[in-house]
Amino acid sequence: AHAAAIAGNADDDAHTGGGAAAAAAAAAVLDGMSAAHKAEIFRLKASPNVLGQLSAAVAPGVFGHEVVKRGVLLMLAGGVHKRTKEGIALRGDLNVCIVGDPSCAKSQLLKYVVATLPRAVYTSGKASSAAGLTASVGKDAETGEFCIEAGALMLADNAVCCIDEFDKMDLKDQVAIHEAMEQQTISISKAGIQATLNARTSILA
Repeated sequence: AHAAAIAGNADDDAHTGGGAAAAAAAAAVLDGMSAAHKAEIFRLKASPNVLGQLSAAVAPGVFGHEVVKRGVLLMLAGGVHKRTKEGIALRGDLNVCIVGDPSCAKSQLLKYVVATLPRAVYTSGKASSAAGLTASVGKDAETGEFCIEAGALMLADNAVCCIDEFDKMDLKDQVAIHEAMEQQTISISKAGIQATLNARTSILA
């Protein structure tokens, strides 16, 4: 699905500013494929219902939920990172919140994403704190110096952080991830340590 998304967007990105990097990435991916695999990718690209076919491949063990699967697929494909003339970076990663009744396969969709992406991180909101999601400062056992310990959002850099039972989190812990969701950074100022760390991750809750 990722290869099909790259192949499908390569031609469109070539007509927009800054599309050279996307075209080079698409060429690199296609070069590593066999001829039969390439033919299958371009056959899928020419299909009139390519989005429906790809979304049906998301969590095939879950029946229905076509709209939810389509949203998860678009989050996995991601958007386009942009930078304005003033130098302001605009995130291209999408954040998705799945809302529904209990026993509607919400957790199964999260587990599918974690099993699909190598660097994806799964955590439960009920058992997670603000420091566990972002970053904390601890003392090194050998040197005795303070150091930064990465949280779930930092570990999922350039991937997806799946937070189950998001509604069970305390409000103060939910507010702690707002910076990571919008600015894609985590600012920390504790124990004499001041740092701004990258958290370029999509959040699926």
